[in-house]
Amino acid sequence: MDNFFHAHFWEMILRATLSFFTLLMVARILGKKQLGQLTFFHYTTGITFGSIASEIAAQAETPFLDGLIALIWWGVLTYLMTILTIKSKRARVIVDDKPTILIQNGLILESALRKNRLHMDELTMMLREQAIFSVQDVQYALLETTGRLSVLPKPAEQSATKQDVKADVTPPTYIPTEVASDGQIIYENLVELELTEEWLMKKLKKQNVQSVTDVFFAQVQANGSLYISLKDKARRSSP
Repeated sequence: MDNFFHAHFWEMILRATLSFFTLLMVARILGKKQLGQLTFFHYTTGITFGSIASEIAAQAETPFLDGLIALIWWGVLTYLMTILTIKSKRARVIVDDKPTILIQNGLILESALRKNRLHMDELTMMLREQAIFSVQDVQYALLETTGRLSVLPKPAEQSATKQDVKADVTPPTYIPTEVASDGQIIYENLVELELTEEWLMKKLKKQNVQSVTDVFFAQVQANGSLYISLKDKARRSSP
């Protein structure tokens, strides 16, 4: 019995060691993209690599050679698919998809958000991660195939800083805050800003928006103005 456990112990050590170095070798062959620029394809491939390697290392009933062949063959398939996507744009779009425009000319594309299963909280969070607190400051925003957001600020936001032009650097009145989303008023944010529904409706009507149900996203700006992005349907019907 002791000899059996002794042999089993060393077998598992050997399996884990060989699995480790095989996985390391395959990852190095596939390149840094597997780690740094995870598209959906590379994400699922990475999970599968880990699953196969752990199965080889931890499951004694799994034939070692079978598992090793599966791991290496999966790596070969991934490598071949990577070569194919490099050579063929059509294959690249099928495998990795393509970037999606979420904001165009300062307008939020509601249909693009739905297609990518994103909501406004996620979009504004990704903008804040790039130090952009106001949607109004964005000319274009693209969701890359890696899931990251690339942003082109409006020209006015790319020009000289306030220090360069010696402009007024008075602290802003508000932090840009969402006050309406998908046709609904966010009352708690209005209260936090010490604003009222009446104020919001007056601002909407000033921009020829008669009903909050037509608003996809509305955000109070630092200077107290209101940024509005209409729903696709309302935008198409507006003059």
